[in-house]
Amino acid sequence: MGSMKVGQLLCKATVIEVATGSETDVSGSTKTGGLRGKLNKVVLAYSGGLDTSIVVPWLRENYGCEVVCFTADVGQGITELDGLEEKAKASGASQLVVKDLTEEFVKDFIFPCLRAGAIYERKYLLGTSMARPVITKAMVDVAKAVGADAVAHGCTGKGNDQVRFELTFFALNPELREWDITGREDAIEYAKKHNVPVPVTKKSIYSRDRNLWHLSHEGDILEDPANEPKKDMYMMTVDPEDAPNEPEYLEIGIVSGVPVSLDGKELSPATLLAQLNEIGGRHGVGRIDMVENRLVGMKSRGIYETPGGTILFTAVRELETLTLDRETMQFKDTMALKYAELVYAGRWFDPLRESMDAFMENITKDTTGSVRLKLYKGSVSVVGRKSPYSLYREDISSFESGEIYNQADAAGFIRLYGLPMRVRAMLEKGL
Repeated sequence: MGSMKVGQLLCKATVIEVATGSETDVSGSTKTGGLRGKLNKVVLAYSGGLDTSIVVPWLRENYGCEVVCFTADVGQGITELDGLEEKAKASGASQLVVKDLTEEFVKDFIFPCLRAGAIYERKYLLGTSMARPVITKAMVDVAKAVGADAVAHGCTGKGNDQVRFELTFFALNPELREWDITGREDAIEYAKKHNVPVPVTKKSIYSRDRNLWHLSHEGDILEDPANEPKKDMYMMTVDPEDAPNEPEYLEIGIVSGVPVSLDGKELSPATLLAQLNEIGGRHGVGRIDMVENRLVGMKSRGIYETPGGTILFTAVRELETLTLDRETMQFKDTMALKYAELVYAGRWFDPLRESMDAFMENITKDTTGSVRLKLYKGSVSVVGRKSPYSLYREDISSFESGEIYNQADAAGFIRLYGLPMRVRAMLEKGL
């Protein structure tokens, strides 16, 4: 990216040029120089939602620069992309660049997390966390292509995403810039003032993030953890109560810890996930309601729909019960916690995560086979699994006597394994 200045847009502050110490307040007045006139073209990560919609006129108003909007197609659906170019230009952008990243997203970001077994705080399958680095990476490429001298985003200062974006930008010599829109109510007022069309109102404000892996819901009545989500809030999954009364069976083929087929048919990563989303969604699979610890220190309540992801996680983990020994599985699970933490915190390009990924790839090289699953009323049940590298041996595990395992050996093993307990008991009894 060369000498490109990499910027951020956060809440509750003035514009700060770190390199020079100059500032620009929200009205555009300059303190000790400022950046007005110094930025010619900025690439903005653009979704068409409230936050990014008002950033366009804000950038033009405060910096007098050209704004190029960038949207990454990570499987959020055609409805979210419809009319986006018109909306961006109506907000003051010179153009909208859209890149299809779905296959790269699933293959290079989702599947490594899946192989690692990365789950944040027992529930969250990292849908938004995995999407941010692939978006940021493509955004930097677009900035180079259009000759921009800055990049920007409109993430809230109370969330995790500003950290995820900027940790990638930090490798590109960033100079931070902030803004003073203090919340979504302020943002709506700003949008009205500048005639920016946004898809929310003060009466009903859900903050959603959708991609091919999941759909998240935050805000509105969900801000009170005691409130049950409304039935009509869900968009990817039917209510389990309304799901079909007959179960559906499917088989997932896996090679070296990565899903490759559905019911014997090989599919591309994105196609496989899309089909599982449809199947899992109609059975009400993959709903999660959780209170999580955000990276910035506060707790937040979120609802997640991850139908295809839930199916795949179940399948891969189940196959590992055949192919991994006890010590390896336990150590992998321990590492998975740290892996998930790094991804959640936006440290995708951290050397530690990359090194852990090399371990995960090596340790799952024999996790190959298939898992048969049953979907019914919101549940995913494993009904069968097989692998050419299975460590399960019926001739050993059978309750019948066999040549490899001599049951008489158990007596000596138990005496040695229980020796510390016997010694402690003898001490307590004065023996």
